[in-house]
Amino acid sequence: MRTFLVILICFCTHTSFSQTKVKDTITRRATILYNQNGNRVSYKPETPPLIPIAGAPKPSFSYLWELGDGHYSKEAEPKHVYKNKGTYSARLTITNNYDNGKPPATRPKKVVINEISSTEYKDIASIADQNGFSIQKNCDPIPEQEIVVILSYQNLENYVSNGKLYLFYNEKQFKNKNFELVDFRAHAGEREIKENNIAAINDLENSGSYLASSENSAPAKKHNNTSTEEDLEATLKTAYENFTDVSILEFDDCNPLETRNIFYTFQTTPEMIKDTSATVTMRGIFIPNRSFKNHKIKNLEMEIVTSHDPNKMGSNGSFMNYRLVRFKRVNFKTRFQNNGEGPARLIRLETDIPDMFDKKTFQIEDMYPKCPICPKDEIPTTSCLDTIIKQKQIIFTFKNIYLPGSEQKNVKEKDSTKGFVKYSMKFNEDFHKIKTKSRTAIIFDKNEPIITNYATTRFLPGISIGAKAGYNLYPSLKNSKSYFAGATISPFKSYRFYWQAEFVNSLHTYDSKIKIAEDFLDNANGTRQLRRTTTQNSYSNINWEIPVLIRYNINNYVGIGAGVQVNTNASEKQKQEITIETFESVKGNFLINTKNDSASNSTTFSNFKTGLLFDLTIGAARIGPSLGARYVVNFKENFNYFQFYGIWKF
Repeated sequence: MRTFLVILICFCTHTSFSQTKVKDTITRRATILYNQNGNRVSYKPETPPLIPIAGAPKPSFSYLWELGDGHYSKEAEPKHVYKNKGTYSARLTITNNYDNGKPPATRPKKVVINEISSTEYKDIASIADQNGFSIQKNCDPIPEQEIVVILSYQNLENYVSNGKLYLFYNEKQFKNKNFELVDFRAHAGEREIKENNIAAINDLENSGSYLASSENSAPAKKHNNTSTEEDLEATLKTAYENFTDVSILEFDDCNPLETRNIFYTFQTTPEMIKDTSATVTMRGIFIPNRSFKNHKIKNLEMEIVTSHDPNKMGSNGSFMNYRLVRFKRVNFKTRFQNNGEGPARLIRLETDIPDMFDKKTFQIEDMYPKCPICPKDEIPTTSCLDTIIKQKQIIFTFKNIYLPGSEQKNVKEKDSTKGFVKYSMKFNEDFHKIKTKSRTAIIFDKNEPIITNYATTRFLPGISIGAKAGYNLYPSLKNSKSYFAGATISPFKSYRFYWQAEFVNSLHTYDSKIKIAEDFLDNANGTRQLRRTTTQNSYSNINWEIPVLIRYNINNYVGIGAGVQVNTNASEKQKQEITIETFESVKGNFLINTKNDSASNSTTFSNFKTGLLFDLTIGAARIGPSLGARYVVNFKENFNYFQFYGIWKF
């Protein structure tokens, strides 16, 4: 018996522990290793095991090395020659692709250079092909993870310049902040400043020495490519109107053709919109010379993701104002990466297109690998992009290209294995306010397709204000007359279900039911008389109603609804008339006397009532004019009524 109890206790203890889920608090870590020979340093990461995702491609790490002197590398094991003696802090940021864990954390590593034994130092690569200004990221943002942004600028002038840099983040169109600036690392004496107002700037230099952007033919306000502008006040005003936060740096003594890099670390917030296709933007502004208004603008667009998957689809149409979409061109971007051991020669992207978009307005905005559009009715012999528009799809095919594989021998730069197609469309003339989603099947050569996430488009609720007027019919009230006017508020042009609140002010007059009371009077001579008292009340009210209902649009012309309402008499005037008639006998044969009397009184905010309502509208159900009928069941006797009205929603 004793042995049995011991076994039973052990079993129960094991069961209770096995059913308790222990939270995994272990942080994956990576270590920076290096070999040093004078001022030549070879770096190598020591990384934890990858955690594969079932059904996904082979997981891998990608790297961003900050080498402590303003240089950086995306190679797995970079080699670097330092130019000067000193102590440098090397940093490593690792991104886990197709991996089920969090990115490994690393600690900076101090590297001390005491001798210059090698003169093979290479300066920071030129970004003149990007108009001297670029912004890039190490990965797409995931809520509650860090992201590194690299801001690079180059002096394209033939003189030493002193300038300024702005990095705007956290767009005001989103309710919550998406990024918190943790740290920035500058290596050329750049200093952070605060400014409350846009400083006065001298007149524009007319020397014409500033290079014009090669993208000047593009729409001026897109800034997807680095654009050169001259109206600095307008640029800053627009940026402050669209972004909540900004980092401002000043720099001095930038030599001709010198390139510099600044590294920003951002922490994405838990409130970041958890939408796997929403696009967020940061905006950089580069003023090469603080004495003049010439400046350059660059936008960094990022898709919010839930995992680091190089094959994905995104859209900037995640939150749109439905009133203005008719003038909006929505951008879509499908990105892909060749994870094979050899190059891809043909890449096919089969992309779903929601019905609400007008495929006649389709146009390609950008692509990589860069190549022309394939000629029609010809077999292409050179690299080109072919597009086939079907009823439900657009098929992009990169033909005769060479996209290296990430596992290919001698391929060290992961970015060279990635490509994308960016395209845009407008909406059809008549479409409903509904959420859409689409995704892409990516096919490398003859391999099995890789299916991306869904890219969504959705609309902000918007506000629709309506004007309402009509007549209330009270069947149970005598001589009732009730006219009203009011206003409604609801989401703008909702598709099916939506909430609507109203405020109605009505003028209502009616008479109560006539009350007749009879009693008898005894005379001194022994006879009896009949006395009849007739009482009638008349009411004149200003009545306030507040209905709240949920409505459903059956189609564009018919809508139904149901809800609750409260009403009260904001002002009530009551007039009472009393008539006393006396008859000679109890049979009421002869009228002897008649006496009339009246009284009146006023009250405010009285006679509080609640009830249910049922509603029907016919006309422009979503926006515009319509006619309606409503039945209100009040939880008070004799106050059920019909309401007939006209309404116009704006």
